Amino acid sequence: MATPTPPPEPTAGPQGTRLLANGRLQPERVRVPSSAGGRYRVAPGESRPPRGKGKVVRYVVEVERGLPFDREEFAEEVHRILNDRRGWGFRFHRVSRGPVRIRVSLSSPEMTDRRCLPLRTFSALSCWNGGRAVINAVRWNEGVPGYRGDVASYREYVINHEVGHGLGHGHVPCPGPGRRAPVMLQQTKSLYGCRPNPWPFPRR
Repeated sequence: MATPTPPPEPTAGPQGTRLLANGRLQPERVRVPSSAGGRYRVAPGESRPPRGKGKVVRYVVEVERGLPFDREEFAEEVHRILNDRRGWGFRFHRVSRGPVRIRVSLSSPEMTDRRCLPLRTFSALSCWNGGRAVINAVRWNEGVPGYRGDVASYREYVINHEVGHGLGHGHVPCPGPGRRAPVMLQQTKSLYGCRPNPWPFPRR
């Protein structure tokens, strides 16, 4: 199989604009501390699930105190990702109280390591553990080399991957060199010869 042409390196636009990568405007980078407040704050309010078919999954979004990310903005992005037509096929309902199936928790590297035990995340990975998708704030801010500066797409991947565990999905291998990576491939560690892909069902 021919080697796929890599996507272009990210390029800066005119002064005052954000970085472009893979044809997408990228989020602004911030400084993420190695540790923060050690406690979560729940994103207030709720985001209703879209109309249509599919089982409703209730979830909550929380951000560790002291991180430089707005709770409501993070919650909006998570809700958009989870309810995308290329997603898992459920209708996700974000709430701020009551029983939930999934917690999505933006966490400092130190908090990630603690919340993921006995899994080892080395202050660099995210995880699913104890009903919680623990999202490492450094990865949320920087992405990974395999996504070649496309942090926006990596954010979609890490949410879909960790929530995928909460829906019962395990890790899978790369199906072959140059093929599209399954979302349950551990793309944070490596693409293993595959092409990056943030979606469970990218062709929908």
